[in-house]
Amino acid sequence: MGAAMRRIHVGNALSAFGLGFTVPYLYVYVAQVRGLGAMTAGLVLAVFAVAALVVLPFAGRAIVRRGPLPVLLTALVTAAVGALSLGIASSAAAVLVSASLLGAGQAVMQPALATMIVDCSSADTRSRAFAMQFFLQNLGLGVGGLIGGHLVDTTSAASFTLLFAIEAAMFLLLVVVMVTVRLPHAPRIEGAPQASGRGSWKQLMGNRAMVQLCVLGFVLFFACYGQFESGLSAYGVEAAGISTSALGTALAANTLMIVIAQFAVLRFVERRRRSRVIAAVGLIWAVAWAVAGYAGLGHGSQEMATAAFVSTYALFGLGEAMLSPTVAPLVADLAPEGMAGQYNSAFALVKQLALAVGPAVGGPLGASLHAPYIVAFLAFSLGITVLAVRLGRQLTDVQDQPWIGKSRVVARGGAPVSVDV
Repeated sequence: MGAAMRRIHVGNALSAFGLGFTVPYLYVYVAQVRGLGAMTAGLVLAVFAVAALVVLPFAGRAIVRRGPLPVLLTALVTAAVGALSLGIASSAAAVLVSASLLGAGQAVMQPALATMIVDCSSADTRSRAFAMQFFLQNLGLGVGGLIGGHLVDTTSAASFTLLFAIEAAMFLLLVVVMVTVRLPHAPRIEGAPQASGRGSWKQLMGNRAMVQLCVLGFVLFFACYGQFESGLSAYGVEAAGISTSALGTALAANTLMIVIAQFAVLRFVERRRRSRVIAAVGLIWAVAWAVAGYAGLGHGSQEMATAAFVSTYALFGLGEAMLSPTVAPLVADLAPEGMAGQYNSAFALVKQLALAVGPAVGGPLGASLHAPYIVAFLAFSLGITVLAVRLGRQLTDVQDQPWIGKSRVVARGGAPVSVDV
């Protein structure tokens, strides 16, 4: 791991650490602490998604034209301003404007950092680099949320202002760290689109494998991440009678599974077809939804229901650990030379769409239509397996099995020369 990659990983950890301070408490802060009501709090959460959807199509073009580092620095400063202003905002208008700045900056960070990882890694090291990124993001979010939970006081607006100030400080500290990064590739791509990104988007849409991966990515994020804090938690409380403390334990089990399993899983997936790994994740998540069905519909004891529900989140974590070294490197490998930023932004846009639609669909279903909810998302998980197998037919051997590219290079070097004595 070179110096640039180490700084990028530190940046990932710092940004996740800062977000962990505020994300779990945003709804409570707006609705109760600032007294703006549940509707305004809901609008704030929606603004995060809308801001991301607005800026991401432009972020890809900017990364291709200017390089990922200037785009990342702009996003970090924007997010820092949004976080700090959100901590002192007292009116609905101020809260919504601040949330839009924070949401836009946070959204652009993802493809910019991902493109920097692509630039600083090879096909050989890329899976491990993205696995490390995912590991540090989850660790940072978990530690930040844990510390933030001890600092926060719902009777004191000042305690929340402190949390948002810490988040802003993390983003600004990340600016200082990132300024020292020296990327191995020139930030400006020769022949990149200068006036319009229309041609690059047309090129992307003509890539059948990338389009199929985007469809698969939408289902992945819709059926998993989009349900964590909406439909699945509502289902757990309403159908399985899960307490709020048990729900917290389930979320902790998800993070713990990722932290423990990430690098053990990496050794397993590195030498397997990427499409088959994603297909296996669909099967694992289907089992997770079946276990969730038992928790809410199995009519067992409350202890068994709680254990099953916690196991559901742990199984989701196992699937996430398998996806982190698989999907992001595949996006990079599908991108033509110099277009990684555009492809990363497009995939981030798909993710944001899924995270916006997922709670809107899953929340009401999970709260009231328990059996249809489980059956529907079990079917979505099996759909992931089907889509992954179909995607595998569109990938080249090297895209699906990146390690064989290295083997072929070695083979082309010729047979070893024998010396007769």
